[in-house]
Amino acid sequence: MKPAPFAYRRPGTIAEAVEALAGEPNAKVLAGGQSLVPLLSMRLAAPAMLVDINGIPGLDEVTVEDGGVRVGALARHAAVLASPDVRRVQPLVSLALANVAHATIRNRGTTVGSIVHADAAAEMPVVLSLLGGSLDVEGPRGRRTIPASELYLGPLESSVAHDEIAVSAYFPGLAAGAGVAFEEIARRHGDYALVGAAALVDGDTVRVGYLSVSDVPTVVDLSGVADDDLGEAALAQLDPAEDIHATAAYRAQLVRVLTGRVVRSAHTFAEGVR
Repeated sequence: MKPAPFAYRRPGTIAEAVEALAGEPNAKVLAGGQSLVPLLSMRLAAPAMLVDINGIPGLDEVTVEDGGVRVGALARHAAVLASPDVRRVQPLVSLALANVAHATIRNRGTTVGSIVHADAAAEMPVVLSLLGGSLDVEGPRGRRTIPASELYLGPLESSVAHDEIAVSAYFPGLAAGAGVAFEEIARRHGDYALVGAAALVDGDTVRVGYLSVSDVPTVVDLSGVADDDLGEAALAQLDPAEDIHATAAYRAQLVRVLTGRVVRSAHTFAEGVR
């Protein structure tokens, strides 16, 4: 199918982009387009205007800031994955990005775009949530920072207002002695995961984030739980969903298996760092 007709704007500054969005309530921001363009082609989305931010300079930067990593809105997955600074400062971002779709999609898709798209089956929203990161947005009321804990409201729904543009995401760095791990199960590498899990261990604190389990990225605290009980303890805080790809019972079993794996891997990572 072909997209429904829409107007097109390509601003040269963030201010111009904000102005364009303010003038059309039914507008969408185009960055990498790897989630939006398929929706347009299937006419599951029919915005009156696309505001293409690819002409705005400076939004493709990946920088180390305040001990963490800041990723600009136009930084492609492939560029973030290739960054030695990202691997050094927050390796969980690199571990998760290696599982994002296929190479051609990573070459064009953006990490911030994936975060804003708010798909609970995607890797980067749960990574931002697990790490306690944040998203910076700019709109007619100025710039604000949205903590990850306040970002996801429901399926494909975030707290970014229709007249705001995401300009960057911030991932806190990995503390000394802490460990991380990421693993997912998919029918084919690069496909959407049936279930995925990311772990962060830091001393006695153990937290695990899940994708493709609930309607929103979900993080549970498993601190103090014995190794043999990790899977059941996680399920006590989750309600795996059922869809055409997997039953709820199968997803529950994947949660049991993956939770133990990622927590053990994160502990191993931490021991190696020490």
